[in-house]
Amino acid sequence: EVMKASVQKGLSPETSRSGLTGGDAKKLDDYIKKGKTLSDLTILSAARNAIAVNEHNAKMGLVCATPTAAGCLPAVLTTAIDKLGLTETEQLQFLFTAGAFGLVIANNASISGAEGGCQAEVGSASAMAAAALTMAAGGTAQEASQAICFVIKNMLGLICDPVAGLVEVPCVKRNAMGASFAFVAADMALAGITSKIPVDEVIDAMYQVGSSLPTAFRETAEGGLAATPTGRHLAKEIFG
Repeated sequence: EVMKASVQKGLSPETSRSGLTGGDAKKLDDYIKKGKTLSDLTILSAARNAIAVNEHNAKMGLVCATPTAAGCLPAVLTTAIDKLGLTETEQLQFLFTAGAFGLVIANNASISGAEGGCQAEVGSASAMAAAALTMAAGGTAQEASQAICFVIKNMLGLICDPVAGLVEVPCVKRNAMGASFAFVAADMALAGITSKIPVDEVIDAMYQVGSSLPTAFRETAEGGLAATPTGRHLAKEIFG
């Protein structure tokens, strides 16, 4: 219920206290309603819902972090409810499935940006959502594991570089992309496409890559987008 509420409450034009984020979920919602989108309704709904949850989080609203990145899983779940007509029992099963796969990632790699970069946060959340979505659509556990491969392989090395040290820029939009990745990965897996590298080895590689990232790219706000001239200017503007 918290997940569903955070999507609805996030669809507002208000900005966060820092002023860095807010109103983008509403913009995307308005754009979708015009009916002239390039991407299909499902993908864009997932992206919109992810932005909504993360913007609600930035406004100090109540969210359910799964596992840490707030938006991916709630966005994919709420979109899947409409797309697949999931019952409440099936919705809970979706979350259970995501958690089961997430436990493997957490125990063998990381779900912390400070430990393994954003690949460990948005990457893990997107992978968990992809696995749960695959099974919710009638796929097998093996196919779900392949969906995890597709997501993580395409997020390997993703750094954690929050501007001003706040979980807003680029985090909100990364969650939106992570939600869209989950749907594409699930479709690829359901189509019978497989990963040449086994899922356990993909997760091991994620751990190795995360451990090798310089500290500047692990939630310290000392590298990446946070270290750009604009990023540093925004930090000074917010904190003085």
